[in-house]
Amino acid sequence: MSPKCVLVIDDEESIQKVVRLSLKMEASWDTITVSTGSEGIYQATICQPDAILLDVMMPEIDGIATFKSLHENPQTQSIPVILLTAKNHTSEKLLFQKIGVAGVITKPFNPLTLASQVAKLLDWSI
Repeated sequence: MSPKCVLVIDDEESIQKVVRLSLKMEASWDTITVSTGSEGIYQATICQPDAILLDVMMPEIDGIATFKSLHENPQTQSIPVILLTAKNHTSEKLLFQKIGVAGVITKPFNPLTLASQVAKLLDWSI
């Protein structure tokens, strides 16, 4: 069985690096990282990752608009999306879940348990 592939869409390069290293070290998952929503939509269509970790606050196309574009596209609508956000108010998390995301992980997250959090949200084993 080949390792899972996770697309990381985040405008902060430091977050991309931490996520990539965390998912590789804890679960041996492959990652693809991009910095914008439009790049993310393109990569999701081309690469068909097993899941997407998506930052909410990004310039140009924010995470919610990116999610909606992914969700409306027949080629990407079945890919589970987990939002990465510094917004940790209960009302915001409920709003995120109402739009259909697979889960929400609050920044700052613990890099040592990130893959476990993702696996739990997606019912994956590691």
